[in-house]
Amino acid sequence: MLGNIGLILLAALAIPILIVLGLIFYFLKIWIQALTSGARVSFFTLIAMKLRRVPPSLIVEARIRLVKAGIALDTPPLEAHYLAGGDVIQVVNALIAADKAGIPLAFQTACAINLAGRDVHAAVQTSVNPKVIDCPDPARGSTLLDAVAKDGIRLLVKARVTVRTNLKQLVGGATEETIIARVGQGIVSAIGSSASYKDVLENPDKISRKVLDSGLDSQTAFEIVSIDIADVSVAGVSGAREVANVGALLETERAEADKKLRQAEAEGRRVMAVAAEQEMRARTQEMQAKLVEAQAQIPIGIAQALKEGKLGVMDYLRMQNLMADTSMRESLSGGEEQPKT
Repeated sequence: MLGNIGLILLAALAIPILIVLGLIFYFLKIWIQALTSGARVSFFTLIAMKLRRVPPSLIVEARIRLVKAGIALDTPPLEAHYLAGGDVIQVVNALIAADKAGIPLAFQTACAINLAGRDVHAAVQTSVNPKVIDCPDPARGSTLLDAVAKDGIRLLVKARVTVRTNLKQLVGGATEETIIARVGQGIVSAIGSSASYKDVLENPDKISRKVLDSGLDSQTAFEIVSIDIADVSVAGVSGAREVANVGALLETERAEADKKLRQAEAEGRRVMAVAAEQEMRARTQEMQAKLVEAQAQIPIGIAQALKEGKLGVMDYLRMQNLMADTSMRESLSGGEEQPKT
């Protein structure tokens, strides 16, 4: 009976011992790795990480990298960032790169950038080694900017923008698309304010300086280092079917439109004149009809006067003679040529 009790006690003691030995062997490699690297982590911390479902090997590896780079950071912030869904190794690499380049970058800032979906390590690399962006972006199907100077000449321009990452505004700052759009707008505006296309061809750096001084990188995730005009040419000079002198074309189109407008106005006046002429002819016919009507009333009036005794027979005969004489004179005057005066 005592022997059975002893076996039970021995088994009860052996199980915890085996569990402890298993934990020791499981974390021994990680613990020795951290210890020999100068980034010591206790067994209890490793066990707590496992219980929180945090991979101890990942956190220990990240801390070893930081310690070897001379950056003091304990494990709890690394665990918190992992539990928040962040990329611990990417943040650690960014901190090391920023420290070696002398760029101030806090751990919380790096975590915020990483959790915002940005590649914080790539951002630090761009801050150290500036990036060149083509304006316009060839990936969007456009290779040249189209601008027109004051003299109406159309220019095709290509620019290259050198930018470095602004870590302070990386979270919430505008992206490369905004930089490309602003630079393109600035170049088009600068060329549009130039008096002649020759000024742009002679001094393209004047355009880049003007655009660079406009503060186009405000509220963006980048700082513009330089804007270089890579190519500028006059449209249509290479034989392509492009209009070079847009101003002349617009003036020609406007003159043609004015011509058509004036022709339409003249045609309107002509139609009004024809209508007025037709109206006057109608009125003439109306007046002639009234005259005929009035002349028809004369015999009636004469007959009425004879009947009432207001006109005698001799008076009527003298009037007939007078009318016949007048008619003869008119016929003679119409058949002979009038003497010159």
